[in-house]
Amino acid sequence: MILTSRKIKALVESGDIEIFPFDNNNLDVNSYSFHLGDTLIEYTDDVVDPLVQNKNRKIKIPTTGYVLNPDCFYLASTLEKMGSHTCASELYANFSTAGCGMFIQTSAPLGHTGAVINWTLEILVAQPIVVYPGMKIGKICFWENFGDLSHYAGRYQGSSNVIASRIHQDFEG
Repeated sequence: MILTSRKIKALVESGDIEIFPFDNNNLDVNSYSFHLGDTLIEYTDDVVDPLVQNKNRKIKIPTTGYVLNPDCFYLASTLEKMGSHTCASELYANFSTAGCGMFIQTSAPLGHTGAVINWTLEILVAQPIVVYPGMKIGKICFWENFGDLSHYAGRYQGSSNVIASRIHQDFEG
């Protein structure tokens, strides 16, 4: 079952959910609003090949903003370090973000139990859009697990900023 804002707050206070920095004003009915970090990744190869580590460039988002273009795919991170030791989570764009033509986490919204990180976000835009570091961009929801718990220990555990895909590691001996 999805958690309510009161339950999210109670689990933050108990330490079962971690959100840093935490602000009560970001609690919504069934979620917590998160913000955009200050760094983007853009792949620079003409073709992205899952067998190799693809070239990319990191872009520091200036306080004056940075224009995202519809012909590019971007990765960014959440400003907040978030996750839970007892719940699974999902990340979504908020309506205000989606209503501008920005799509985030359309293909990988699941946050595994035990992953407490600054989340890497997938971003596509339908038209040129200016983004700013620290802008409210999405929401995280938490879900109760049913059954025996195991915790995430994958290759993105411990990330503290935006990370390019590590899919090439699936093909390494």
